[in-house]
Amino acid sequence: MSVGVQCPESGSTQESSVRLVLLHDAQGKMLVLLPVSSMLNLAALWTLTGRKLQAVRGEDAERFFAQQGLQSEQGQQRLMQSFPLVIDAALEGRAQLLLCELTSGLTFVWPYGVAEDQQVQFGTIAVTPEYGRMRKRPGGGEDVVAITRAVERFTALRVQQRLEDTLGLPALAPTTQKIIMLRSDPDAGVDQLVPVVRLDPSLSAQVMSWAVSPYYAAPGKVNSIDEAIIRVLGFDLVVNLALGIAMGQVLKVPEEMPRGSTPYWQQSIYTATLCEKLARKLPLDKRPKVGLAYLVGLLHNFGYLVLGHLFQPQLAILSRYVEANPHLEPVLIEQQVLNVTRDQIGGWLLESWNLPDEVYSAIRQQQCEEPEGECSTYACLLQLSKQLLRREGLADGPIFSLDPELCESLGLSLEQADDAIKELLGYQDDLNELTRTLSRARA
Repeated sequence: MSVGVQCPESGSTQESSVRLVLLHDAQGKMLVLLPVSSMLNLAALWTLTGRKLQAVRGEDAERFFAQQGLQSEQGQQRLMQSFPLVIDAALEGRAQLLLCELTSGLTFVWPYGVAEDQQVQFGTIAVTPEYGRMRKRPGGGEDVVAITRAVERFTALRVQQRLEDTLGLPALAPTTQKIIMLRSDPDAGVDQLVPVVRLDPSLSAQVMSWAVSPYYAAPGKVNSIDEAIIRVLGFDLVVNLALGIAMGQVLKVPEEMPRGSTPYWQQSIYTATLCEKLARKLPLDKRPKVGLAYLVGLLHNFGYLVLGHLFQPQLAILSRYVEANPHLEPVLIEQQVLNVTRDQIGGWLLESWNLPDEVYSAIRQQQCEEPEGECSTYACLLQLSKQLLRREGLADGPIFSLDPELCESLGLSLEQADDAIKELLGYQDDLNELTRTLSRARA
C-alpha cells in the first residue's frame, strides 16, 4: 500500500507555503526547503551539496514528523536547528516561512532562526513543472517526435530507420496478435476465442485458474476451457485479461521502482475493476463499452513498463525524483527528467499494436483536463478511478479532493462514486488473489 500525500488546495495559502523535505545519505539527514508547488531538482541538489541525497521513505517521513515532540512550537524550532539546511534561492530574504511537510500534514511557521554552527546553503534547487504540456491533448505524431527525442538524448543511436526498430521493442507473440484482432473485431465471439485459448497452454491454465477463483464465484465445477469462457468469464473478460498478461510478458515490471509504490499488477487490477464498476453505474445514454473500460484500466500504466525497457539506466534516478516529489503527478516528473511520459509512450505503442482507438487514446489523455473525442468517457473514468484508489492508498500519486465536475461530466453523483469504491473494497481479498495469479503468470 502506498503512502498518500494529501496535496494543499490551490489558493494564496498554497502559493506562500514552503515544502519541507527530509533527505538522507550515508553522512546523515538534511532538511530541504522549496516552494510547495515546485519540483525538487535532485541533480542540482547533489551538485550544490556534493552529496547523493535521497528522500526518506514515505512511511518513515510520516512517522518522523508525527512525533509528539514536533507538535509544539519549541519542538519545531529545535527541529529546524538540528540538521543541515538547503533552502531554495527563491526563498532567500523572507522574514519567516510557512512550512508544510506533505506526508504527515505537519504545518508550522519558521522565523528563520538557525544555530550558530548550523550548515545552511542557498541554491536554485526548485523547478517549475511544465503543466501546460500535460493539459493539452497529445497526438500520435507528437508522441513519435517526443519519444524519438527522448531516446536520442540518452543513447548514441540515431533514428534512421523505422521507430519500432530503433527503439528495439520486442514483437508480440502470435497468440497475442490473434487476441488483439479479436478485441478489435466487433463481430468476434467465444466461438473464435476458444480455439485461440486452447492452442496456448499457458493462457489455458490462466483462464481455468480465473474461472475457479473466489472473485468470480462460479457455481459448480468448471471442467473445460469452453465452460470457463462461456459459463463463467465471458468473451470480454477473457480477452482483456489475456491482453493484460500478454503485454506484461512482452515487457517486465522494472525492479527499480519508487520505494513504497503500489505493485504494478495490483494497481492495474484494481484500476480495471473500478473502471468497470463505475462504467456500469453510468446512465445508459452515456455508458461506454464495459469491457473496454476494464481494458483501459488494466493497461493505463503500461507505458511505465516501456519506460523501464527504454530507459533502464535512468529509472533509478527517476524513482528518486518521484520519491522526493510525491505531491506531483509522476508523469510531470517524467516530462522533466526524460522529456517523455509513460502516457505518451504507452499510448503510442498500444496504437502501433493496433489496440482499439478508445484504449490508446484514453491512456494518452488520462492527464488532460478536458479529454476529447470518443475516448473522453474512458479517460474520465480512468481519472476518477485513480482519484478514488489514491484516497484508499491503492494507487500511486498525489491525493486531491474528489472532483464533483468530473463526476458530473460522467453523469455520476459523488455518492455513486463512493459506492463503487466501497464495493471494490469488499472484494479486496479476491482481487489480491487475482493479482497474485497475474504476477505468477508473468514470472
